[in-house]
Amino acid sequence: MVTAETGSGDAPSGYSGGVGAGRVFVLARDRQPLMPCHPARARELLGKGRAVVHRQVPFTIRLKDRTRVESEVDGVQLRIDPGSKTTGIALTDEKRESGHRGEPVLVRRGLMTAELRHRGGQISHCMKQRAGYRHRRRSANLRHRAPRSDNRARPKGWLAPSVRHRVVAFDSHSMSVGRQLRGAEYRDGALAGTDVRAHLLSVRGKVCGYCGVTGVPLNIDHIHPVSRGGSSRLSNLVLACAPCNQAKGSTPVTRFLADRPGRLAEILARTRTPLRDAAAMNSTRVQLIEALGALGPPVHAWPGGRTHRNRMATALEKTHTIDALAVGDLDRENGGKIVRVPARVLVVKATGRGCYARTTPDRFGFPRLRRARIKQHFAYVTGDLVRATVPAGKWAGTWRGRVSVRARGQHSIATPTGRINVSHRNLRLLQRGDGYAYDTRREPVSPAAGKSG
Repeated sequence: MVTAETGSGDAPSGYSGGVGAGRVFVLARDRQPLMPCHPARARELLGKGRAVVHRQVPFTIRLKDRTRVESEVDGVQLRIDPGSKTTGIALTDEKRESGHRGEPVLVRRGLMTAELRHRGGQISHCMKQRAGYRHRRRSANLRHRAPRSDNRARPKGWLAPSVRHRVVAFDSHSMSVGRQLRGAEYRDGALAGTDVRAHLLSVRGKVCGYCGVTGVPLNIDHIHPVSRGGSSRLSNLVLACAPCNQAKGSTPVTRFLADRPGRLAEILARTRTPLRDAAAMNSTRVQLIEALGALGPPVHAWPGGRTHRNRMATALEKTHTIDALAVGDLDRENGGKIVRVPARVLVVKATGRGCYARTTPDRFGFPRLRRARIKQHFAYVTGDLVRATVPAGKWAGTWRGRVSVRARGQHSIATPTGRINVSHRNLRLLQRGDGYAYDTRREPVSPAAGKSG
């Protein structure tokens, strides 16, 4: 859990403005980010000519008569709740106010919240698919390509591609056991010196986990197959007879035991959550703090336990954005509280900027079609936000959405009612694609949690 103090009330350098939770993001005259404002205030600034539209999605205005130094506001902090699949971001305002008895109380208000959805799973899937293609070509002797050495040098701070685009510590050693490990047990592990087969036989008996047969040779099988993302953790291993092991293969256990729900429930009860997400967060924790620290404002890291206690004390629901609001020291002992939770959340999904592949492979991994190396056609690139004005025909009217370009100039636009085909002559560029898709959602806030809006 990370908080970045802005000092002057501004968001850190590089922070992109937008609409979230009923707020409009504001940039200074020198394009430096400032505090978000209410939509009514944004309309007033645009109407008086003091601001211009800087971005359409998320909607951002830029002031024409004010710099960052002239717009200082104290007490504003950027709070981040990093996650493996989703990261919560909150911009808050903290001030000391008088309580019921006149004592000073720390009051935290949420100015805006955003939910950043990563695409690490998509990257990991594509890389595994590529590795499968190459492995099959080598094993089937269809086209030789020698595998790269596993001990090749990597630069300092190297991260896997699936976690490189999200730059939090988890004790995965204790998480694998389900309890806190200490001393020699933490150093050596809870099962140090234990043989896996002997441990399974002593704990689960000489019984096939799938059919319950006894008195036959037993193999060690993965409950969730390795080919489908399963790990070799002890909780993912089961003793199985040879017929069951061969019949299951790489079939998901839920499908293999669909006709035996009792046996399926017993096996799933022994499995545990994979530690891939915890490992990814451990890999990116240092890089995240260093990247935030390079922006200038002070950065503080907080344990997740404190965030959980703050959220429970304020009776808030469990979401990434609400966790971001609860990050840091809330001074609950002296009456500190969260008095405002933004009702609308800006949802930012990482989509990437296209594909680097030069060919489209078939199901065997061989190139089937060559992809065009030219990405821009008639001044448009796939992912650009455009407005289409169709004068006549089936799609007559004005449309707005993301464009998918074609070489012949008849582009496709994604609209709320479906895709339409529009000539490039009827398009107007609103904003260049930045590799993200934007949307909003409502924040679930209980009545006892305080004010929302």
